[in-house]
Amino acid sequence: MMMDIFSSFDDQNFTFLSMAPLIWILGIFPVIFMQSFYWVGSSRLGNLIFFLKSFMYGQVSRTMGKYISGFSVMVVSIFMALILINLLGLFPYVFSLSSHLSFAFCFGLPFWFSLILSGLFFNFYDVVGHFLPSGAPGLLNPFLVLVETVSILVRPITLSVRLSANMSAGHIILGLLGSYLSSGIFSYSWLILFVLIFVQIFYFIFEIGISLIQAYIFSLLISLYSEDHPN
Repeated sequence: MMMDIFSSFDDQNFTFLSMAPLIWILGIFPVIFMQSFYWVGSSRLGNLIFFLKSFMYGQVSRTMGKYISGFSVMVVSIFMALILINLLGLFPYVFSLSSHLSFAFCFGLPFWFSLILSGLFFNFYDVVGHFLPSGAPGLLNPFLVLVETVSILVRPITLSVRLSANMSAGHIILGLLGSYLSSGIFSYSWLILFVLIFVQIFYFIFEIGISLIQAYIFSLLISLYSEDHPN
């Protein structure tokens, strides 16, 4: 039993899934299961996975990322991985990785920095030119450069905080609803219990949609960051 609602985000909460080797072993099985469909006939799950991959690849193809070698493959892989991780975090007694800022930051920072570094090596002057919009008054040039620099530097932070904040908020609300439901099952009336169960089921379905949307937003923002990459 958890000491408080925030104990569910502790990877050392003394549950049977708190062991790191077991988490790695359980994380390998979905990857093997998904990749095994390459050798067999098509199925509903295989068609769904193919649809998600094609959808995200189409979004990346509308940006400058399609001209960067291997960028679309990495974005699609991140998209599929985040969907799997977000949905696994909704299972009971499963450690939610995407609700931690360090996990999201490890995804956002390398992609952001790789685009900046690639652009600097490819065309240094074009990347530096993005810091100053064309046609701006000369008096505002230092201020505009400062604002553009700050907006670019905070991108990995906002990208990571958006994912972790949305996922952790949903898990906290689900935990609160579950605690009220479990504590009041012998004291609340049938009407209140029915309302709590209905709200719990509805919000769980809503959280599934949030998991898919957050994976899409995270991957889409990474692909949009490639618009600053020189041609």
